[in-house]
Amino acid sequence: MIQNLFPDAPSQHAREVDFLFASLVAFAGLLTLIMGFLIIRYLIRFRVGTTHSRSGRESHDFRLDLIWTGTAVVIALVLFGWSARLYIDRNRPPPDALQITAIGKQWMWKMQHPDGQREINSLHIPVDRPIEIELASEDVIHSFYIPSFRIKQDAVPGRATRMWFTPTRTGTYSLFCAEYCGLEHSGMRGEIVVMEPQEYAAWLDAQPQGETLIRRGERLFTALGCSGCHEGDGPIEAPNLGGLFMRPVGLSDGRVVIADRDYIRDSILRPERDIVAGFRPVMPSYGGLLDDPETMALVAYIESLAEDAP
Repeated sequence: MIQNLFPDAPSQHAREVDFLFASLVAFAGLLTLIMGFLIIRYLIRFRVGTTHSRSGRESHDFRLDLIWTGTAVVIALVLFGWSARLYIDRNRPPPDALQITAIGKQWMWKMQHPDGQREINSLHIPVDRPIEIELASEDVIHSFYIPSFRIKQDAVPGRATRMWFTPTRTGTYSLFCAEYCGLEHSGMRGEIVVMEPQEYAAWLDAQPQGETLIRRGERLFTALGCSGCHEGDGPIEAPNLGGLFMRPVGLSDGRVVIADRDYIRDSILRPERDIVAGFRPVMPSYGGLLDDPETMALVAYIESLAEDAP
């Protein structure tokens, strides 16, 4: 019984969410007790046969209204700020997070590790290390849901979404798709295997290494002709992408944006949206020409150029 009331929390995020949820339940329970007490009190006080006035003209204490209203507002703002902080933290992965890609497809999850190792409906990760998962979908909306970690994120066609968590305990945990995605939605299940770091390293060494995401992005970069303009050798002048990732970029309309993954992705699929200052809007759009895995690969390659820049 006690175990059901306090479920297992094998991640840092799970403990924080459980604590917030318990606080919300406690606050709601306190209000229920107060309201229940007042209801019972008034039922007894104004029961049939009593002589208490029912005119509603009894003295009114304005200070009491201020106290209970102000207390409720303060508690609500505290809970809102607490929830907002957890939400913001959930969307800001640490820079040293292990980056995994996960592609949703009817009806499976296809995972890829940084060195090219691939899995289907299973993900092996090390314990006590932040894990960032970049999600995409090849067909319909899916939702990457790990109940034990109290975390869920949609995988949306045409968009890149992300989630991160830090597992704190080894073991095997269930993975579900939490968005109805077709007839076999209920069978789109998998597992998250959390391992000790040395066991995870041994597991990686035992897996065949396929083409990494960065290598695939480099191949696409060349095959699509991107290098002809962005490496400065072609007839069309285009921004140099070396060291671009997470740097400020001045735009032709006067705005300055940070070249994060979303900016790079938008520049590939909708280049007319944000024109870099000093350059003509001549880049063709690759929206509809590249699928989500190909776009993710190109973004990963451009991101890697920051590591090679002087």
